[in-house]
Amino acid sequence: MNIGVFDSGFGGLTVLRALLDRVPTANYHYLGDSARLPYGSKSPRTVAHYAASSARYLVDHGADLLVIACNTASALALDAIRESVPQPVIGVIEPGAAAAAHASHTKRVCVVATHATIASRAYTLALAAHGIDSEEKACPLLVPLVEEGWIDHPVTQQVLRIYLDELAAQCAHSWSDGMPPDAIVLGCTHYPLLKPLFSRLLPRGMHLIDSADAVADEVATVAATFAPSQPADGPATPPHHPTNLRFSATDSLEKFRTLGQRFLGRSIRQVELITLPE
Repeated sequence: MNIGVFDSGFGGLTVLRALLDRVPTANYHYLGDSARLPYGSKSPRTVAHYAASSARYLVDHGADLLVIACNTASALALDAIRESVPQPVIGVIEPGAAAAAHASHTKRVCVVATHATIASRAYTLALAAHGIDSEEKACPLLVPLVEEGWIDHPVTQQVLRIYLDELAAQCAHSWSDGMPPDAIVLGCTHYPLLKPLFSRLLPRGMHLIDSADAVADEVATVAATFAPSQPADGPATPPHHPTNLRFSATDSLEKFRTLGQRFLGRSIRQVELITLPE
């Protein structure tokens, strides 16, 4: 099975990392549209155009299934992507919302993400569809701190503590009946690198939901039922084969390779420079 994974940069490599653990026999082609990031500052129409062109590129290069490992594109462009390609498309928001709904007993969930994802209200709507009430908090400083490599730095801990204190105050104001939220969704692909820090700072009993893990679980379910078409007179494709990893980016190859290794948890030896239609 050939799985195309798309993000505006390299944060989506945390999703690929989870996919490699859950579906290790697939072939993966990861595309980071680093020339046009950040998507969060673009209009929904522009994000949809960029994301659809990336999706078509991956399909043209053999993808049987697409994973949109970008919260902004999942929030603003999932319908446009699905309309542009015939292959199945899985975003990061719905799986994360479903996992949080399954984990929560109080039916109250928090979401931390970037400004663009929070402004889209995508998680609010996805959680509401599962009968879950939510409070959301934008945490814009976490992305540059992660990219700086300050994963367990005192500054990062202090910044995260401030964000979580502000989120707790929001929750206390919105839910004054004393029933607390019991799950928090990491709504940005950079945040999984901070999971140990989140775990230390969150209240005991709070479920930490990584959308990357939820997406990987959904892809594993799809992969289990996947049957690629075969030539009428040709041999069947073996059900298992060694994983093949291919990386493409539209700019900043050395930065992609260097920082990407931190997100993926393994070395990235080669990144192909490509150009997408504007």
